[in-house]
Amino acid sequence: MNRTLVIVKPDGVERGLTGEILRRLEAKGLRLVAAELRQLDRAVAERHYAEHAGKAFFDDLVRFITRSPVLVAVVEGSGETWRVVRTLMGATNPADAAPGTIRGDLALEMSENLIHGSDSPASAAREIAIFFPALA
Repeated sequence: MNRTLVIVKPDGVERGLTGEILRRLEAKGLRLVAAELRQLDRAVAERHYAEHAGKAFFDDLVRFITRSPVLVAVVEGSGETWRVVRTLMGATNPADAAPGTIRGDLALEMSENLIHGSDSPASAAREIAIFFPALA
C-alpha cells in the first residue's frame, strides 16, 4: 500500500468541512491510517513548506497554515495514492478546479483552498516524516 499526507487547512477546519473532505477520500477507496487535529507552530510550518522558502508568498503561506488548527492525516491506497489525492483535490486555484473535486465544489479562492496533498512519492515520505515520524 502506498501512503500520502493530507492536510485539511485552517479554512477547511474553520468551515466544518473536515468530515466532508475525509468522506470524499474514503469514498474513493483510500484508507485513513493516521489523523490528528493540530495547531502548527511556525517552525513546523516552515519545515513543511521548505521548498517555498524565499518566495514572495512564503510568509503569507506560513501565517495562513498556523492561524488555527489543521487536520493532518495519512491515507493509503493501492497505486499512486498521492496522484489520486491530487486529482480529488482539484486545481490549486478553485476557479480552475473541476466540478466534483474538493476545491471545485467547496473552495472559493486560491489563498484559502481547503486542502494540501503531497505532490510526489518523495514529498509524501518527507511530509509523513515531519508529522507522523513513527510511520516514516
